[in-house]
Order: sequence, then structure tokens, then C-alpha cells
Amino acid sequence: MFQWPGKKDGGSETERPVYRDPNDLKGQVAVISGSTSGIGLALARAVASRGGDVVLNGLGDPSEIERTRAELEASCGVRVRYHAANMLKGDEVGDMVAYAKHQLGRLDILVNNAGIQHVEAVEKFPADQWEKIIAINLSSTFYATRAAIPIMKAQGRGRIVNIASAHGLVASPFKSAYVAAKHGVIGFTKTVALELAQDNITCNAICPGFVETPIVSKQIEDQARTRGMSKEQVLKDVILGSQPTKRFVTTDELAGIFLYLVSDLGASANGASFSIDGGWTAQ
Repeated sequence: MFQWPGKKDGGSETERPVYRDPNDLKGQVAVISGSTSGIGLALARAVASRGGDVVLNGLGDPSEIERTRAELEASCGVRVRYHAANMLKGDEVGDMVAYAKHQLGRLDILVNNAGIQHVEAVEKFPADQWEKIIAINLSSTFYATRAAIPIMKAQGRGRIVNIASAHGLVASPFKSAYVAAKHGVIGFTKTVALELAQDNITCNAICPGFVETPIVSKQIEDQARTRGMSKEQVLKDVILGSQPTKRFVTTDELAGIFLYLVSDLGASANGASFSIDGGWTAQ
């Protein structure tokens, strides 16, 4: 993006423009739920590598989380904080957003990424697992967004990115709660986008196909049990069978569309769901 400098004494109206990298996130602050591993951590690294400060959140061994936080801070020269909000608790989710503003001074980017999965037939699906999946995958998105909107409105700009899924657009057997939650995330994304369309705040969803993360690794085991197949068969015929490319989506590929959406170049992308699934939902 080019910004023309003002005319200086003795200068020329035709001075060359100053180039500002639209992917430069210096001075911006991002909160990313579920960012101690997998997709969330990859997006946190993308923000930090471009100069943005980050609030991490997620599960894991406390000492390993601290190592990740410190390494990210030192290697990128940015401020990195951690908030242990439980995504099952709306008040803690809201406090995570307030913590970012209090600790780092502002909030420019909210990424609702936290998610869990359980694979089972509907008639056998445990009620407690249904409640947890809806709470973590869908309700936490609402609580974080509700807390972020007043901050972003006061700043005059904001970017909200919800990590949905190909399962927010299509369904698969044995994933009723996850599919319901991710469809809900996409509907919520559209509503927020419409409400904030004139506030210079965008809200979009990224819909990944299968990415090689801990949640997918566990799915392979669960699908093998549920379907009576070997793990090798599940990987070939069920997991990668959905994706015409026959390979996992990489976290770098997700980071690419993410950086576009949070940049000034993505200002007119609003209420959209971006499929990054190797062609899965094109079928």
C-alpha cells in the first residue's frame, strides 16, 4: 500500500510514494483462543512475525506454554502474554479479551479458534460431550466477540476471524455436535459482519479442511473405533478421502488467508467463509 508524503519545503509534488507493507502488524494486538498448539499457534506466529503483539490461550503443560510464550516473544521482538481462560466459561472468555486491552493497550485482531471434537453416532452421543463441544466451539466465539466489539468500536477499526471448518459448510457422519457448532459459527459470523459493517470492523470465517493437528490425530483413532476400520484405512479413505488433493492442509496455507483478512487489503471481505480444504466442498 502506498502513502504519499506531504510536500516538504523545496520538495516536489511528484515525490516518490512511501510504501507501507499492508501485512505489517506493528502496533497491533491480537487475541487468539486455542493458540498453544496447532492452527492457533501458527496464526499467533504469523502475527508476531509481522510485529504484532499476541495474547495466547489454550491448554497444555504450564512449563511448555511458558517456553512457547518466551520463545515467540524473544524471536519476534514483540510482547506475548498468556491467559488461561477456560472456554467453557463465558466470564473467563470475556476476561481474556479485557486482559489484552489492560496489558497491551488495545485489541485489533480477535481469532476465535478454540475447538474440540468427539466422534460418535447420534443415538450414542454423550450429552456432556455435546454440551462441551457447543460451549467451546460456538458459545466461546460469542462471548469473546461480545467483549471485543466495544473495544474495537472505540478504536475505529477491528478484525474478527472465526476458525470454522469445512464441516461448517458440509456434514459428515458421527460428528453431529461439531457440525452443528461450526454451522453456527458461520451463521454468527454473517450476523456480526452485518451489524458492524459501518464500523470499520470486519468478521469472517476460515473453513479449513483436515489439518495435521492433535485434534485430527485423535479423530483418526475415534473414527477407526466407530467405523470398525484400521487407522491406515481411516486416514486414506475417510480423512484424506474428503480432500481431492489427498494431503493435509498446512498451517502456513491458513496463515496466508488469515493475514489477508486482518490487513487493510481485506477491508471489503466481510461476512464471508473462505474454504481452504483442497477442494473438499467443491464436490
